[in-house]
Amino acid sequence: MLTLRLSAVPVCVLASVLALSACSTTKVDETAGWSPNRIYTEATEERAAGNYEKSVTLLEKLEGRAAGTPLAQQAQLDKAFTHYKGGEQAQALAAIERFQKLHPASPAMDYALYLKGLVNFNDNLGIFGSLARQDLSERDQKAAKESFEAFRELANRFPDSRYTPDARNRMTYIVNSLAQYEVHVARYYHSRGAYVAAINRAQTALADYADAPASEEALFIMVRSYDALGLPQLRDDARRVMQTNYPQSEYLGKGVRSSDPWWKIW
Repeated sequence: MLTLRLSAVPVCVLASVLALSACSTTKVDETAGWSPNRIYTEATEERAAGNYEKSVTLLEKLEGRAAGTPLAQQAQLDKAFTHYKGGEQAQALAAIERFQKLHPASPAMDYALYLKGLVNFNDNLGIFGSLARQDLSERDQKAAKESFEAFRELANRFPDSRYTPDARNRMTYIVNSLAQYEVHVARYYHSRGAYVAAINRAQTALADYADAPASEEALFIMVRSYDALGLPQLRDDARRVMQTNYPQSEYLGKGVRSSDPWWKIW
């Protein structure tokens, strides 16, 4: 039987065979003799080539070998950036938060905040072409708002940072996009005859994003909605506010009782 044959094999020979088998499956660390600078260079090159997973692996090795040095901090930030480039938002944010906890006084904190804002930033926020075909009432804008908060903290804490000018521009974009989003939702509700809901979303746009370009249409939606509800006093109040703030508005030039939806006109 098999057990008898195994028992006949000398223990030392069996041990040698098992040891050789174990060695054959052990992975060789190709970075064993590399300097920290070489590991960093290789990780950077792998990321540039689109090999994000390998780049992250190298950065993790670097973080361990250069522990306690500025290069280790750089490795942590580069790992977050690599996750971001690889489309791994959750991992990128986790890496940034870990860096912030470990190094609250780091001179690279401005970049960490900028990267946090960048990870959450969606440059397609302003594109709403398909929104009219969706149920928009619960659309999540959390990431955009978190991006704004990260950029705002950067601008407040590090006004002279080289990343701050771009962060401010992105903040403006986010505010305008979120305001436009609220207006699109209000327009959607109006098209469905949900006039009270349309008014509420238009008021949100005006209250939260008062200086955004979308405020003009928000006011016009309120005029149209109050008119549809048969509330002439509120309609006229909204119209007066609109005329005061946008005296040359083309929306008002079309009149409040146009038979065609204004979004088809434009």
